Amino acid sequence: MYKDITIAKVQDFEGDKIRIKGWLYNKRSSGKIQFLQVRDGSGFIQGVMMKKHVSEEVFELCKTISQESSIEVLGTLQKDDRSTLGFEIFVDEVKVIHLADDDYPISLKEHGTDFLMENRHLWMRTPKQNAILRIRDEVNFTIREFFRKEGFILTEPPIITPASCEGTTDLFEIDYFGEKVYLSQTGQLYAEATAMAFNKVYTFGPTFRAEKSKTRKHMNEFWMVEPEMAFADFEDNMKVQENFVEYVIQKVIKTMKRELQVLERDTGALERVKAPFPRITYTDAIEMLQKAGYEINWGDDFGAPHETYIAEQYDKPVFITHFPAEMKAFYMQPDPKDPKVILGSDLIAPEGYGEIIGGSERIHDKELLLEKMKQEGLPTEVYQWYVDLRKYGSVPHSGFGLGLERTVSWICGIDHIRQSIPFARTLNRVYP
Repeated sequence: MYKDITIAKVQDFEGDKIRIKGWLYNKRSSGKIQFLQVRDGSGFIQGVMMKKHVSEEVFELCKTISQESSIEVLGTLQKDDRSTLGFEIFVDEVKVIHLADDDYPISLKEHGTDFLMENRHLWMRTPKQNAILRIRDEVNFTIREFFRKEGFILTEPPIITPASCEGTTDLFEIDYFGEKVYLSQTGQLYAEATAMAFNKVYTFGPTFRAEKSKTRKHMNEFWMVEPEMAFADFEDNMKVQENFVEYVIQKVIKTMKRELQVLERDTGALERVKAPFPRITYTDAIEMLQKAGYEINWGDDFGAPHETYIAEQYDKPVFITHFPAEMKAFYMQPDPKDPKVILGSDLIAPEGYGEIIGGSERIHDKELLLEKMKQEGLPTEVYQWYVDLRKYGSVPHSGFGLGLERTVSWICGIDHIRQSIPFARTLNRVYP
């Protein structure tokens, strides 16, 4: 009797008769032996078929099976130290469920990135892309695990919103039964509302930015996790951020060793990601860059080369704090000691991956918020519900947003963010 198992669980069945249901990823032949590379969605394993061990019919059948045909492989699971998995199947029988067309577009030769993205629905079947998306799943789960342990409540913000949340014109406009509305750029303002009801909350969902950017760090649709905390100041906020990032990174390098190995990811830099993280003010960062020869002035935003240089001065993520107020969103709390800057920070990941978190203490004084909104030219009537939060039991509160795809890209050590999501939406791509 054969046991139905998944490749991910093979270590529990050494020496047993097993059945794997999956797809033929690759095959090769050596005369009287055929080697079948099989995947089942949980992993990859090699099946070894000896001509003298199987029927002539089965041996000949396997010569005709095309790449990505769906099959059942039956045999004995045996130890194989040469395999990254540590096991292989000594094949007794193979059954074809569906014989794939023989013009499968993604062969095992090299393909250009545009071609592979055009065939993203198939590209994700390959070992490295599969490993990236499995790590994304683990990061996704670990984020929720952390916030559950810390007493946060998950609350879902709307995706359709009546106005900008961050004072930018980079919005996707849609017609909502004759009314002009937008796809949300962030769930943060709504998280502030739910934090006043539940104290500690987080949102986790898709966000949309209509930026015409082609960099390797940008997409037009991406996922954000956005915690918000009542009775929390700027310092409290950064402590949660560094504990959160440490928890996610250390959990993933522990649970996803095989996937990181497939990606050939050197985890040394990740292992150093432990709180506390170093901090540098925006002003000091500008001076650091100027001394290094960069042409940048106080009030300028950081570009990718600037963030990379700053990150290279440290061996773990670094906070850049106290940005100029004019650079940041209207809701960020000015520093009482210097109102030109805000009580906010960006967390910069090592190895050139740039900003992965932006956060701040929020303005909790109604009059100051109204003044900031007036300066930004924001319509009070659209934001009246947001102002109400400062009328009825306002408290100091803080929050931040972490970009899921940038974090996954950093953990995986991949060059472009588009590989960190199943189906990327970028400036020139809405297919597949």
